[in-house]
Amino acid sequence: MSEHLPSLILHPGREKSVLLRHPWVFSGAVRQVSGDPQPGDTVEVRAASGERLGWAAYSPTSKIQARMWTWNPQETVDEAFLRRRLAQALELRRTLVPADESNALRLVHAESDGLPGLVVDRYANLLVMQCLSAGAERWRATLAQLLAELTGIENIYERSDVDVRRLEGLPERAGPLRGPGPFEPLEIVEHGLRFWVDPIHGQKTGFYIDQRRNRARLRGLCAGRDVLNCFAYTGAFSVYALAGGARSVLSIDTSGEALAAARENVARNGLERAGVEWLEADVFQALRAFRDQARSFDLIVLDPPKFAPTAAQAERAARGYKDINLLAFKLLRPGGILFTFSCSGGISTELFQKIVSGAALDAGVDAVIVEHLAQGPDHPVALNFPEGAYLKGLICCVK
Repeated sequence: MSEHLPSLILHPGREKSVLLRHPWVFSGAVRQVSGDPQPGDTVEVRAASGERLGWAAYSPTSKIQARMWTWNPQETVDEAFLRRRLAQALELRRTLVPADESNALRLVHAESDGLPGLVVDRYANLLVMQCLSAGAERWRATLAQLLAELTGIENIYERSDVDVRRLEGLPERAGPLRGPGPFEPLEIVEHGLRFWVDPIHGQKTGFYIDQRRNRARLRGLCAGRDVLNCFAYTGAFSVYALAGGARSVLSIDTSGEALAAARENVARNGLERAGVEWLEADVFQALRAFRDQARSFDLIVLDPPKFAPTAAQAERAARGYKDINLLAFKLLRPGGILFTFSCSGGISTELFQKIVSGAALDAGVDAVIVEHLAQGPDHPVALNFPEGAYLKGLICCVK
C-alpha cells in the first residue's frame, strides 16, 4: 500500500540520522520526492536502498524538508496517533510537575514530545497553542479538539505569530482558536507567588515558564542582598528576589510597558517597599553607566532575549553575551553571585560556558561555577533531539 503513497527517497548514506532517530530530514538529504505531497502531508521516508524508515510531515519550502512523526513504518499517523502522543505528553507533566508548583506549564514541547512543531502552554484555564511547522499546521484543528478533550480546558488561543513559520511557507497567525473565551490577561500562581500574564500580547506565549525552577533557586539566595535584574520583562525574577528577602532590587528593561507589568506583579504579591527600583533603559548602556559610577551589587541576573536563533548568528551573539557578562562580573562585590542565561539555540552549552569564562578573565575576577541550570522538566529534551535543550544557565560565584 505504501508504494502508492507520497514518499521521500534519500540520497545514499543520508539515512544515518533518521536511523539514529533524529526527527529532521534536511532538503539536501532528499534525492527524490515521489507522488504529489502538499505542505503538511504525511510522507513515507525511504533510504536509497528502498528501506522504509518511517513517516514524516512534508514541508517543501523549508530546509527541514520533513519532520519525523514516527520511525515505525507500520504505524499510521492519524487522529488516534496524535491522541496517544498528546496523552503521553500530559502524563509526563502530571508525573514531573506537582500540581501545587504552578498552574502554568508547558504541556507539549514539540519534537521532544514526538509532536514536531507543536508547542502548547497552559495558563490556568487557558491553553496557548503554537503551530510552528507545516505538519502541525496540517493537523491544527484536530490537535485543538484533542487538547480540549484531554485537558478539559475549552479555551484555546493561538500564538502562531513567530518568524519560524515563514521558513515553513506559512503566514503568521494569532487569535482565538477554540472555546467561548474570554481571551484576556489572567492570573497564574507559581510557587505560591501570583503573576498577571498576558498570553494574547506578551512575549513567547505570555510568560517565561521555562525559568520556573531557576527562579525558585534564586529565591533561596537573595536574603539581605542587593539584586540587579537585567532584561527584567514583567519582573518574575524580581518578585522571587523580593520574596526571598532581598535588601534591594533594581530591575532594568527597555520596555516601559513591561516594567509597568512588573510593578503590578510586585504589588500583587504585597512586596512593594523601599529599595525597589525600576529603570527603563538599554541594559548594555546601563551596565556601563553603573561601572563608571562604581556601583556594585551582591547578585545579578542576566536573562537576555535570544541573541542567536541559529548557529549562523553565533559569532555575533557571542560578543553580546561576552559584553554583558564582563560588565556584570565587574559590578559584583566579592562573594557576589551571577545568574546568567542564554536561550539562543545557536549557542551550545559548551560555548556559553567558554564565553562566561572569558568574560570573567577579561573582568579580572576569580569566579567559580556552583551550578548549571536549564529549562524545567515540562520542557523535556529528547535524547535523539539535543536541539531541544535551548536554555543554558550558570550560577557563578565571585571569590
